[in-house]
Amino acid sequence: MSEVMRSPAVLRPGVLRPAGDEARVGAVELFFDLVYVFTIVQLSHFLLEDVSWLGAARTAVLFAAVWWGWNYTAWAMNWLDPEHVVVRALVAVLMLAALVMAVAIPEAFTGRAGVFVGAYLFLQWVRSAFMVGAFRGQPVMRRNYAQLLAWSVLAGVVWTIGVFVPESARLPVWACAVLIDYAAPRVGFWLPGVGTSDMSTWPLAEGHLAERNRLVFIIALGESILILGTTLGGVEWTPGVITAAVVGFVAIVLLWSLYFNYRGGNAEHEDAERTEATRLARGAYAYAHGLMVAGAIVAAVGIELVVAHPWHHTTWPVALTVIGGPAIYLLGNIAFNVSRFGRMPWSRPLALAALALLLPLAPHVSALVFSIFATLILAVLGVATGELRGHPG
Repeated sequence: MSEVMRSPAVLRPGVLRPAGDEARVGAVELFFDLVYVFTIVQLSHFLLEDVSWLGAARTAVLFAAVWWGWNYTAWAMNWLDPEHVVVRALVAVLMLAALVMAVAIPEAFTGRAGVFVGAYLFLQWVRSAFMVGAFRGQPVMRRNYAQLLAWSVLAGVVWTIGVFVPESARLPVWACAVLIDYAAPRVGFWLPGVGTSDMSTWPLAEGHLAERNRLVFIIALGESILILGTTLGGVEWTPGVITAAVVGFVAIVLLWSLYFNYRGGNAEHEDAERTEATRLARGAYAYAHGLMVAGAIVAAVGIELVVAHPWHHTTWPVALTVIGGPAIYLLGNIAFNVSRFGRMPWSRPLALAALALLLPLAPHVSALVFSIFATLILAVLGVATGELRGHPG
């Protein structure tokens, strides 16, 4: 592990990882991710219930909260010892809060708004408060997490206001809360009279974050498989349904292949020459990966809609989910490459343009034909850039 990634001076025995630890992903972290299998299923079904602009906006806000809860937990585990009994107890408590959030998702904008927000704030506040205590004796990291906690409390006020406003006003209020949550790292957790938290004072193991994000992306793709299998189990296996299922499966494989490659994806390699590791990792893993995971969720919804009615004319909800999933993924992949490597692979914008050019075709072809064209664009992207071959060696 590069010395730039982790400075042993900021670590101490106890609940924190010991000096020299390689920050491997612990079993308790994988256990925590089990909740997110269910959570992603809930988000997909939430969007399926209302494939409209309003439904998409509501899903985006819920996903933003879900992702931020997972993201901050993954960052905290950079420093926490996953084998320590207190850390395991903490993760179990956070896991329960995440489960309550997931259960509340279907009615988050109606009868269970308070349950969803309460579980989310509990997850954020308890973890951050724990980290403030974990870093006692280390004033820099202790202050960093105290500032993070303060921003979470500020966002929490807005989240809570959203619980008590009329349902019609809940979406814009919660959108403001999301903006506060996501803006906090971008402004260095600035507080009046305190200033900012310099991102260089957050030493981390980037390999740990990369692995955690790889695992959650696999979970998101797994939801596509679950939806595909569930849909196939509930419909008659006509030639159109079978073809649509095969096309959907190929699309899942292509997204997986594009993600796990050595040119533009989150493959297991490091740049030993890189500095400013924390700032780069913040953009690559906190923000860009959120988009890529969201893209996989939307792709799953598109696959379900096509498999259920392959020969129906392509409606706008079908068209926008079929191309929207890959498009959101590609936007996230662009952000990942710019943040991590300082460059944008031009193949991605070209693929985005090709997907956009499909939209005028939507009303004139069946959902199956439309999905075939979208999948072909992903295949051409992989073949043209050589990324489907995996490791360049």
